[in-house]
Amino acid sequence: MARSHLTLAALATAAVADLDVSAAAAHGSTTGSDYDSALLNGRTGEHWIIRVPRSQRAEARQSADLVALRALSAGVRGRLPFAVPQYRGQAPLGRTRGIVYDFVPGEHLTASRVTPGSGLPEVLGRGIAAIHSLPTSFVTDAGLTSHTPFEAMRSTASLVDRAASTRLLPAALLERWEAAIQDHLLWQFQPTVVNGSLDAGSILVSGDDVTGVLGWHDLQVGDPARDLAWLLGAPTAVEAAFEAYNTARGTSDHQLRHRATLYHELELAKWLLHGTSTKSTEVVDDAVELMGSLVDSLQLDRSGSIGAGSTAALDIDGVEKLLSSTERRHG
Repeated sequence: MARSHLTLAALATAAVADLDVSAAAAHGSTTGSDYDSALLNGRTGEHWIIRVPRSQRAEARQSADLVALRALSAGVRGRLPFAVPQYRGQAPLGRTRGIVYDFVPGEHLTASRVTPGSGLPEVLGRGIAAIHSLPTSFVTDAGLTSHTPFEAMRSTASLVDRAASTRLLPAALLERWEAAIQDHLLWQFQPTVVNGSLDAGSILVSGDDVTGVLGWHDLQVGDPARDLAWLLGAPTAVEAAFEAYNTARGTSDHQLRHRATLYHELELAKWLLHGTSTKSTEVVDDAVELMGSLVDSLQLDRSGSIGAGSTAALDIDGVEKLLSSTERRHG
């Protein structure tokens, strides 16, 4: 049962000394979410969010997010063209806890809003470039994960192997993904700071401006293509976004787009594995259907491999279905 916004407001006042709350309201979805959340208004115009996890998975993610937010010092945040949640305090609640953050205004982005001419592709490209231009030292100093190109390749190979073991992975995709993994040129990149779990739902916007980025639980040093993969879900705007990104960073990573394509496609493998691990026939059938759609689109595009000029992805209907599936998986 979801906790009421009044209960959460009372918990927030216990978490943060002198928190003067004048009003509270439920925030986000009250069903299907991993968290109970409330938006709190202060008497002098401040706004805060309190979140209480509903599951052990959500609690682990929130704990990792808190470590990352603490690592993002004021100096680091000052290099970003958008806001990042600021931790204010916490209080125990049963076997878990509620955490209070400063509220970051904005609407959650959807891939359908990222269209040519809107200005968003360029703003997103530059914003992601700003994350990747941060000094890696603050991540390693915080004891967070750091992956070499070889480790990124090995992790990808493990994911494909696990998907193949279900015997539900189409042979065409297995061949395509294994060829990409074995292409040593694809994995020649300079690791950067990455959000690690960036997608449209973690980005807040107002008009054509990015106001904030949420969800830093996978903050690490790793492959920058991971943060760009979700842009393949906005196929009409992806060129502008990547061009803005490359211009901002001055990158010479010629395989960046190809690895992003690979990571984008591998969301289907993750969805399949989620279905098998939870024994959900509905999810497994959904993943199999989506993989079939991808195979069909690749055949129409005559694209057999990643890294040989191919950037084929799902058609827009398949992308939207994949994104909605991914949102269900991440809660």
